[in-house]
Amino acid sequence: MKKISLLLIIIMAGMYFYAAVGLPLIGDANSAPNTHVAPRYIEKSYEETASPNMVTAVLADYRGYDTLGETTVIFIAGLATFLILSTAPSKKKEEEGGDNK
Repeated sequence: MKKISLLLIIIMAGMYFYAAVGLPLIGDANSAPNTHVAPRYIEKSYEETASPNMVTAVLADYRGYDTLGETTVIFIAGLATFLILSTAPSKKKEEEGGDNK
């Protein structure tokens, strides 16, 4: 079992490194986001959203569904964590644990 896990980790690491080779360098002015997406947001965000803050325009208007999805996932994870940590062990389990001594 440990050999299979180690093999899977090595394969996944190789896939990640292979994919990372195709990524643009950080700060590359000729990368796709810097040549296509960012100029459009800078030039048209106020016209299309009427928001003076460009970050708010991108998060709320252009990527609204994505932001809603991320917020929903974080809320559900927090709620599940709260529910798991707040549940007290049942009395039946405590009694069973005492009988095993």
